[in-house]
Amino acid sequence: MLPGTALNLDELERLARERLSTMAYDYYASGARDEQTLRENIAAWARIPLYHRVLVDVSTRDLSTTVLGSPVSMPVLVAPTAFHRLACEAGELATARAAARSRTVMILSSLSNTGVEDVRAAAAGAHLWFQLYVYRDRAATAALVARAEAAGASAIVLTVDAPLFGQRERDVRNRFHLPEGLRVENMTAAGHAHVPERGGESGLAAYIAEKLDPSLTWKDVAWLRSVTRLPVVVKGIVRPDDAIRAVDHGASAVVVSNHGGRQLDGSPATATVLGPVADAVQGRIEVYVDGGVRRGTDVLRALSLGARAVLLGRPILWGLAVAGEEGAHGVLEAMRAELDHGMALAGCARLSDASPDLVSRSA
Repeated sequence: MLPGTALNLDELERLARERLSTMAYDYYASGARDEQTLRENIAAWARIPLYHRVLVDVSTRDLSTTVLGSPVSMPVLVAPTAFHRLACEAGELATARAAARSRTVMILSSLSNTGVEDVRAAAAGAHLWFQLYVYRDRAATAALVARAEAAGASAIVLTVDAPLFGQRERDVRNRFHLPEGLRVENMTAAGHAHVPERGGESGLAAYIAEKLDPSLTWKDVAWLRSVTRLPVVVKGIVRPDDAIRAVDHGASAVVVSNHGGRQLDGSPATATVLGPVADAVQGRIEVYVDGGVRRGTDVLRALSLGARAVLLGRPILWGLAVAGEEGAHGVLEAMRAELDHGMALAGCARLSDASPDLVSRSA
């Protein structure tokens, strides 16, 4: 199902690297500082053993579930990632079509190269959520939320772990900027669309430092809820106490996330904090997770630790770079096949069978 000769997502990344410019590949692939958290995100999943059950009827398996009450065909959603047109010409439109074909959710980044209305049209048949950065220009931020809601987005995903952007040294070296013809499309009307080249630094880091609001607090979750009727998902949680605060401030879900290792280097791997966060919220809201998921068995581990679904980021970009819409769709379907296979071998006929004892030494 994966495009080209790739048998797994690591091989797909290698193929993508051959097709992308150095600046684009490093932007997608890099983490903050020494990239410790970036590496640990992947490694931590592999350290969690799966205590498989035997002599269980797994002749049929059901991977379907719901997220925020909406049906999806599997617990794998498309994470918000920026600038898809660096990977292929169709960009976010290709991603949206792939998500629709796989009958799952696409979360569109505020920093997309394509307007939310066009992405919503391309994602017909799928659920579209909108990821939000809060700009210093609150009027422009409120207008952006209203625009996403009017376009048909069904949730707002508030990113809370980026008061400043992490120091991504590869981006500094490459002086990351958006090539001619690409911009932050959703912010054109507000005058915040351009990410120019800056000498000696990342143009995106400079853009974020200038445009985004570093004074964001929990009070702003209430503000966001006051300007939209949509459910609010808080993305960027690694602490149980912050998860409880999200519940107390009216969030409908949280995403356990360290921004793919791109913010505070040394943050814990999401696999290590998912369980405590899920335990803390006690089922009052849904919990999702991203960061380092590269196999269907990682999804199985996440479900057993309390996640409702996982968000898949970089692998979608590798699929886009190699084969556009077909590549992104291939990544989603490969994850579906791996999850289905892993469930059968672990003795799980349905997602609810992925219970804590599957990853617990007390099994």
